Order: sequence, then structure tokens, then C-alpha cells
Amino acid sequence: MSARLDHLVVAARSLAEGRDWLEGRLRVPLQPGGEHELFGTHNLLLSLGPDAYLEVIAVNPDAPPPARARWFALDTPGMQERLSHGPALVHWVAQVPEVPGGPDALPLSRGENRWVLTVPPDGSLPGGGAAPSLIHWLTPPPPTRLPDVGVRLSGLRLGSPEPDGLRAALDALRFQGEVEVVEAPQVELRATLDTPHGPVEL
Repeated sequence: MSARLDHLVVAARSLAEGRDWLEGRLRVPLQPGGEHELFGTHNLLLSLGPDAYLEVIAVNPDAPPPARARWFALDTPGMQERLSHGPALVHWVAQVPEVPGGPDALPLSRGENRWVLTVPPDGSLPGGGAAPSLIHWLTPPPPTRLPDVGVRLSGLRLGSPEPDGLRAALDALRFQGEVEVVEAPQVELRATLDTPHGPVEL
């Protein structure tokens, strides 16, 4: 298995708040995404070039409560407290040739998109968010259709209390890409984006 970065996940209390926060920093427009019926969420998207993208995700107030825990730990008090201070980069997703079978592997869809993603039954984030979820696209991924607005990921820094374990997990995936893993008291993700207006750190 060989993996590479697929997308970054920014969570927010509302999609409008997430849009204002990110567009205010990057000074480029986000694109419409869609709704995720299984999880009661919706998103906005941003191209990071031909092979990667960023999503802003939030609970959809117009959707009925889901029958299972929402992904990206959105139902947890810890995440809700974190987002009460503003939107945040909370996770990242790695693209793989095949998602290993098991209860975490979910076939999902949004509009014309079809994919398989690893989501624990309790909606928790792997490694607290520092370890990637795994995705395999069954249809062309979003970057093939998103307009290129000149934003690129130039660096992703993953802080973890267990950096050796995180490095081992990425090695097991044969991850291809520039990701810096450092020891930190708690999980912390920092992405540096090159934009038409200069570098921005999330």
C-alpha cells in the first residue's frame, strides 16, 4: 500500500463561520460541496492543486440527527469546546489504492462522488487527528473538478505525544509526501499554504 495526502479537514460550528474564517485568511473563494446524509453534515471545498484539496465541514442544521456518531469527532464535547473558539484544522485524510476491510471502512457518496473512507463507529479521530483517515475514491476525486485558485500546500506539521508511533503508522502506509512529525504535549496540526497573496498558516 502506498498513500499520499488527499485532503485537509477544517471543522467549524457552522459552514458560514468556516467560510468567513478561511476566505478571510486565504483571500480566495471556497467552492460549494454538498451534504452527507449519513452524518448530518455539509461542506465547502478548496483546490490545493491537481491532487489535493481542503474541506470545511460543519453540522448541517437542516439535516435530521444521524443514527450514528458524526465523523471528525463533531459530536464530542472536546471538539465542540475547541470550535467554540473558532474554526480549526482538525484532521487530514490520506488516499490509498485500497481501504482495508473492517467495521471502519464505509462506502459513502455525495452527489456524483463515490468513495470508501475509514470512520470509527464512535466518530473519533485516529491519533487524535494526527494520524490520517484513509480514503479510496471510486469516482474522480474533487480536485479534478475544482477550479484552481493558486493555493498549494507547502507543509504539514503533525505534533503528537507519541511521535514514534505516528511515524511508524505513516511508514506502514508507505506514505509519500512531505509531512513533518514532531513531539508535542498534545495533538496539533499546522498546515502552511502558499496563496496568491503570500503564505498562510492554519
